[in-house]
This record gives sequence, structure tokens and C-alpha cells, in this order.
Amino acid sequence: MALKPYSTAVLDEWIDYNGHLSEAYYVLVFGFATDAAMEALGMGPAYREATSNSLYTVEAHVRYLDETGLGAELEVTTTVAGSGAKKLHLAHTMRVNGAVIATEEILGLHVNQETGKTLPFGQEILDGINVHRSDPPDWSGRSITC
Repeated sequence: MALKPYSTAVLDEWIDYNGHLSEAYYVLVFGFATDAAMEALGMGPAYREATSNSLYTVEAHVRYLDETGLGAELEVTTTVAGSGAKKLHLAHTMRVNGAVIATEEILGLHVNQETGKTLPFGQEILDGINVHRSDPPDWSGRSITC
């Protein structure tokens, strides 16, 4: 089952000196999409408050594929591309008017915020992950090369 897309408009303060969405704000929007995915998977604010557990991004890979400007409506779809006992692989695809403008994949670890140590997901979280898991996109898993 697919996760609900995250949507937002490009704000004025996100525009760089070239008149385009600045690279840092692509990552900000992807971060908001990760937050939405966490909520859908049962790891939202109530979970974090009750358990002191959260998802920490430990690796990310962004591909900037096209430019966009002020007021553009961004839509980010998220794929649960993989998981383990303590880790989650999310793949985000950002679109404007249906055209892909950027992708990001992250590896997140399930961490207790009080101890700073990783711990396995509980069964309820694993169930949510398994319900939403699907095949990773074709672009997922690439490395940077020259």
C-alpha cells in the first residue's frame, strides 16, 4: 500500500540567487516527507513522546534532476524500499506537474533518544512497515562515480 504523498508550494525564502529552488530546500522538503512517512508508519510525535524512540537519518543520497521556481507545487511520493530489525530505507521522488525533478533515498536507524543506542522496531511499527513496503525504484541504490 502506498504512503500518502507529501505536498507543499515553493516559498520565496527557498529561492536562491539563480532564481531556483536552492539545493538545501530540496532536502528540507524531503525531510518533511520523511516526517510524514514516519507518522504513517506509527513513529509520529505521540510515539516519540511515549517511547523516546525515533528514526535518525544516517545516510542520504540526493539527485537534483531539474530546476523549479517560486510557487511551484511540489509533490513527494515515498516508497518504503527496505527494512531490517533496526533500519528503514526510504526512497522519495519529488515531482512538479508530474515531472520528476529530484530523488532522495535515506537510511534511517531506530534510536532511543535517551540512550543514543539503536533498538529493534516494535511489532506494531514492523507491521506498518510491512504493509507499506514495495519494490525500490529503479534509481535506488546507485553510487556516485566519475
